Amino acid sequence: MFFGSPRPHSQENTWRRQLDQFAKVNQQELAALSWGLWLENGDSQGTLGINLKPQPHFVYCPKSAIETLNDNVENQIQEILGIVDNHQPEKEVLIIGIGSEQLKLIHYEPEPAPPICYAQLATDVNTLLERLEQDLSKQIS
Repeated sequence: MFFGSPRPHSQENTWRRQLDQFAKVNQQELAALSWGLWLENGDSQGTLGINLKPQPHFVYCPKSAIETLNDNVENQIQEILGIVDNHQPEKEVLIIGIGSEQLKLIHYEPEPAPPICYAQLATDVNTLLERLEQDLSKQIS
């Protein structure tokens, strides 16, 4: 490959770009969902995640599972554990994207803050989940 020539987009990176685009387009809805789930469960279920297999859907990633994975990959995802430990749900959104043997973090501070996004959308968590999962399925191949 010559300097400056474009690199081919591999399948493994396609889902990352699609997930980034999904998060960008749905910032407010993801913030609302994140806060609504936090109100229902706190951190008792773990960190919100998006599992892309067999089709994109939301899941919880228990901290113990993230710790076990970190041990299994010789502490290569230690930074993710630090972000999970310091997550401030009233100010920021944290979602772990789970692809084929890879992880991707969605981590941002929305404007307005998650509690305000949730109040402004004025819908329940299940409706938000269904709507976002439908959008995920359309956007991520």
